[in-house]
Amino acid sequence: MKDNYDFSQGKRGAVIPTSPHQIKINIELDRDILNWFQAKVHEAGGGDYHELINQALREHIQQQPRQTLHSVH
Repeated sequence: MKDNYDFSQGKRGAVIPTSPHQIKINIELDRDILNWFQAKVHEAGGGDYHELINQALREHIQQQPRQTLHSVH
């Protein structure tokens, strides 16, 4: 390990840019829900639990009547 590191060329913020189709929000989830998604990612050998949550929400929306999706603003 070095005694000093040069961060003068470093950049603040996320290392991986967010997709233009995504938006960052803060959301409160129950701990058991978050744990379940994180465990599924771990069981699969890695990945992104955010993607699993998006997939679950998308599947739920697709099961709803068509008018529900269009009426949400």
